[in-house]
Amino acid sequence: MTNAQVTALQYGLIGFFALWATVLIPQLIILHARHGRVRVRPVLTTAAVLLYATMTLAVTFLPLPGPGVKRLSQTVQLQPFQWVADIHTELLKHGLPMADWFTTQTFQQATMNVLLFVPLGFFARTLWKRGLVGTTLIGLAASLLIEITQLTANFGTAPYVYRIFDVDDLLNNTGGAMLGWIAGALLLSLVRKPVPSTVELQLPRRERVDLAQVR
Repeated sequence: MTNAQVTALQYGLIGFFALWATVLIPQLIILHARHGRVRVRPVLTTAAVLLYATMTLAVTFLPLPGPGVKRLSQTVQLQPFQWVADIHTELLKHGLPMADWFTTQTFQQATMNVLLFVPLGFFARTLWKRGLVGTTLIGLAASLLIEITQLTANFGTAPYVYRIFDVDDLLNNTGGAMLGWIAGALLLSLVRKPVPSTVELQLPRRERVDLAQVR
């Protein structure tokens, strides 16, 4: 992880605490008004979603370009799975054996793009009850929105384009959302308990026969 990424995560953490502090008190009031008490689970769920959102925005948009920063020579990459070829190029550049492919920065970046959207797929399954197709579309739409924002220099608010519009990011992000959905589905299948049957079999009662009345 680079120093820029560490700095971005630090800003994301600061943004999380600022947002959560703003949302927490109204949420506690609403929960107490609805249920007569404060439920911990919704509070933790909100915190988890906010933390994920702020961290994702931080690592995808920060750090912003500063004065003297060299501009990108390429701003669009439309070749699917180009990262595989980039791994080979990076190995040759540094004189590394092919067995060290997982140590390359290219592979680590691709892995991070996958892991970045795993929580989104997990939330889509466990919180929003979306199916696999719906989760895939959510992941694709969210990733596409990020890539378009980067391509347009944050919709014109940045001085120039400082992140590459990469089709591999779309594929890896969407794949990460799908993996998160699978993880959420597996978790739900493990925590669900079988509903016990309430049907009881009633055996016929044995009646006593008074022999005196029969006679």
